[in-house]
Amino acid sequence: MSRKSKGSNEKLVNGLRSVAASLICILAGLLIGFIVLLFIDSKGAFQAILTIIKNFFNYPSGPAALKYFGNTLVKTAPLLMCALSINFCYKVGLFNIGAAGQYVVGAGACLYGALGLGLPWYLCLLMAMLAGAIWGLIVGVLKAYFNVNEVISGIMLNWIGLYLVNILLKTVKEETSPYTKTIKSVNPSALLPTAGLPSLFTNNRYVTIAVPLSIIIAILVWVILEKTTFGYELKATGYNRDAAKYAGMNGNRNIIVTLVIGGVLAGMGAALLYLTGFEQWSVTQSSVPQMGFNGIAATFLGGLNPIGTIFASYFIQHITSGGSYLDKAIYPSQISDLISSIIIYLCGFVLFFKQVMAKRSAARSEKALLKQKDEEKEPEKGGADK
Repeated sequence: MSRKSKGSNEKLVNGLRSVAASLICILAGLLIGFIVLLFIDSKGAFQAILTIIKNFFNYPSGPAALKYFGNTLVKTAPLLMCALSINFCYKVGLFNIGAAGQYVVGAGACLYGALGLGLPWYLCLLMAMLAGAIWGLIVGVLKAYFNVNEVISGIMLNWIGLYLVNILLKTVKEETSPYTKTIKSVNPSALLPTAGLPSLFTNNRYVTIAVPLSIIIAILVWVILEKTTFGYELKATGYNRDAAKYAGMNGNRNIIVTLVIGGVLAGMGAALLYLTGFEQWSVTQSSVPQMGFNGIAATFLGGLNPIGTIFASYFIQHITSGGSYLDKAIYPSQISDLISSIIIYLCGFVLFFKQVMAKRSAARSEKALLKQKDEEKEPEKGGADK
C-alpha cells in the first residue's frame, strides 16, 4: 500500500470515528433528556421527546412544515458562522470564547448601519465583519504581546460589547418598546437578498442568501485550513509556537490574524441573522446571546471539521427549535433549553469518545499483528524440527 493511499485511509477512519463519537453524544443527550421528561410527566415523556426531534414535522401540512423548516435554516446560518469562528481559532490552538462578544458587536454594527445610517445590506454586512474583526484584534494583541489568556479577555469583552451595543442601539429603537425598529419599515435596502429562495419554503421571506453563503464560507474555511500554506502555518503555530518560530513563522502575527478572522466570521454571523429581519434587538437585555456559546457545541459535535460543523449546527438548532413545540401546560418553557444544554455539555466528550475508539482500534491492530507474527514463526519452527 502506497503512503498516499495509507494516509487517505487514515483520514477516512478518523472521519468515521468523529461521526460515531458525535452520534454517541447525541443519543446519550436525548436519552438523558428523556429521563428528565419522565420525572416531570411520565405519561407524555415519549411524545414530548418525539416532538422535540420532529421540530417542524409536527405540522401536518407540507407547506407549513416547509415554512418552519425555513425558520430553522435562518437560525442555523448565524450558528454555523459562530461555530466556524471557534473552529478556525481552535485549529490554531486558541479557544475563541469571545465569539459571543464578536457576534454581539457585529449585530450592533449592522443594525446601526441599517437603521441609523440607512446603508444598503452589503455595507451593513461589511460593518458587522469590521466590528467583529476589531473585537478579535483586541484579544489577539493581548494574547500575542502581553500573554493575556484569550479566554479571560474574550469573556470580559463579551460583556463590554453587550452594554456598548445596548447604548448604541437605543438611538434606533421603537418608542414604545425596548426593541430596535424593523429594517423592513425603515430601510428595506438593508435586508439581505432572497434570490428566489422564499418560493422553496412557502414564501418564507426570511430565507435569504445567508443560508447558502454560510455553507460556502464553511467550505472555504476547510480549504484554507487543509489545502493552503497559510492554513498550514496557522496550525503549525497552534501545535508548537516555539517550533513554528524556529521554522521562520511569525507566531504573534499568526495569533492576531487568526483571532481577527474568527471575529470576522462571528460578526458576519450576526449580520446573516439580523439583516433578514427575522429578529429585533432588545436594548434592555442583560445577558449575552447564546448563539456564540452554542457555536462551541456545534464545533465539537462536528468533530472540529468545518464540513462536519455544517451538519452539527443544523442539528443543534433543530433541537432548540423543536423544544418550542412542547406543551407548556405540562412542561416548563425552559425544558427545551435544558435538553439542548445536556446535548451541548456532552459534545465536550466527542474528542474523548474519539480517543477511546482510536485506542481500541490500535490495540486490536497490535493484537492482530502479534498473532500474525506467531503464525509466521510456527512454520519456521516446524521446518527446523525436521
